[in-house]
Order: sequence, then structure tokens, then C-alpha cells
Amino acid sequence: MSHTFTALRITENADKTFTRQLVTRNTDELPAGDVLIKVVYSSLNYKDALSATGHKGVTRNYPHTPGIDAAGHVAESNDSRFAIGDAVFVTGYDLGMNTAGGFAGYIRVPADWVVKLPSGLTLQESMIYGTAGFTAALSVYKLQHAGLKPEKGEVLVTGATGGVGSIGVALLAKLGYQVIAGTGKSSAHDFLKQLGATGFLSREELVDMSSRPLLKGRWAGVLDTVGGDILVTALKSTKYWGHVSCCGLVASPTLNASVYPFILRGVDLLGVDSVECPMDARLILWQRMASDWKIDLAPLMTTECSLAELNDVYIDKILQGQALGRIVVKI
Repeated sequence: MSHTFTALRITENADKTFTRQLVTRNTDELPAGDVLIKVVYSSLNYKDALSATGHKGVTRNYPHTPGIDAAGHVAESNDSRFAIGDAVFVTGYDLGMNTAGGFAGYIRVPADWVVKLPSGLTLQESMIYGTAGFTAALSVYKLQHAGLKPEKGEVLVTGATGGVGSIGVALLAKLGYQVIAGTGKSSAHDFLKQLGATGFLSREELVDMSSRPLLKGRWAGVLDTVGGDILVTALKSTKYWGHVSCCGLVASPTLNASVYPFILRGVDLLGVDSVECPMDARLILWQRMASDWKIDLAPLMTTECSLAELNDVYIDKILQGQALGRIVVKI
């Protein structure tokens, strides 16, 4: 049975510019897959905004519908693990990148991408977390697995007002860590305090442009979301046998670092990729996020918007660095 629905559609023009608009589509036009999901909520991530403006590093072929997160109910299923009506969500894999994504009334995906909504979470909450929350949780998991404990000292979170950073601050604080928030937005200090941050560093304080290979060791751990010179400075400032996770490149994909933090202090640099995270680890982390790791989502200042508002306002806001907290899209 086919269904019509509204979707945000990005089209590449003959002059290599891109146009985005709301269009009516039919489920017959969706890619092949095991599970058809009627989308109730999605969320806006920086990667979605890049896809929506024609970034070929995210999405190769247009026309396209972005949205790397989607939550809703199973409408059709060819897989015994999922029944019609099941509450489910998808984050990561190829959704919203080169597979039609969550900024639409329906998605069709492989069954191996789909997660059943765990007890303790609503569909809306799963999208307040979304890829950003899952990436933050995976970062914390890897830091803990490497040996980071609250008693070892301060933990720096860079890009702390962003989606990953803000949830990272809240989760680390919930787990008993002393969190220092790195942000270029002094106006966001009250917001970050509500999440659990106990101190702040400005963007200028986060970057050391000297040629010194090491700085005074301050951080027991770092949850970095931005990359570039901020990550390099964090590595220089991490204490002996400290741990640094890396999941983003909004500042720069280039790492102009020396090996000294690694060979003189034994610092760990932990790569975090939530897109292709194995399903067994994914299920464990989502269960934690729904139970003992569940944070108070109220202080995240979640904004709920429609597809039209997403197109008219919020994609541009996140690209301009004006978004604060999480943006959830009601489909």
C-alpha cells in the first residue's frame, strides 16, 4: 500500500546552486528496504544542515531528503523482528546522507538499522538525544572504558553548547565528573550551569598558539567535539595517562599535533564514530540512556519545530552557530 507524505527536498540546479523546498512524495519513491516507518519526530544536526545546503562530502547525489535521525512507528515490515505499530527509531548508518532521511513523513530502511524504542524513553526523547546524544554517550563510554574516573580530576568538554557537547556535559555531570565547559558563547554560561558544568573556558583560552609541545597538565579527560587547534591544545593540556575522545571537525579536520602528549604522558586519543557503531554496542548504550544514564532533558532548551520552520529558520541558524540546545522536528 502506498502513502503520500510531505518531505523536505534538496535539488541541485544547473548553475550548481541548491534549492530546498517542501514537496509531496509517495512511499513508492522511497528506496528499497525491509521496514517502512511513519515518522513522528526527527532532529536537526549540523550534518543535516550541510546536506541541506549541498555539501557533497555528506550527500553525493541530489535531489535528496536530509535527516540522519528519525523516530516513529512501523508501517510495513518484511522482518520478523519488527511488527506493524512498533515504536522505533533510526540514528546513523546512511540515513539522511545518501538514503532519503527523516525530514519526511516516511522512511524505508534496512531492518539492521532499526532500534526498538527502549522502555524509559518516548519517541520525542529519543530524538532529543538523536545522533548527537548517542555520540555523546559513546564518547563517555569510550572515556570510561579507557579508565576515566571522577576522582581523577576535571573533564573538559569542547563545543559545549552544541548538540553533542551539551548532552556530554549533562551526562558527565550526572555520572559524577567535574565538568569544565569550553564555549565561545559567554551568554550560555547559565545554560551550561543548569546542565552541570562547574567552570568555563572561552574559545581564546582553549587555543594555545605557542610552539610548546606540552602545557601544564590539567585535564583527566577531554570530550572534544570540534577538532583542530582546540583538540591540539587539549592534548597538550591533558594529564599523565589522561584520555581524550574526538568526534567532530567543526573547527578543522586537520590535527597539527606532535607525538609528545602520547609518548611523554601516555595520553589516549580515542576516535568516536557513531554512524557505523555495531548494533550490539548501540543497543547497550541506548538502554543505558533510557535508564541509569538518562539525563534530565528539560535544561537542554529543546526547540520543537515543524518541517516548514526547519526549512525557513533552523537550518540557517545551526549553520550560523546561533542554535542553542536541541532542535526536534515534529513531522
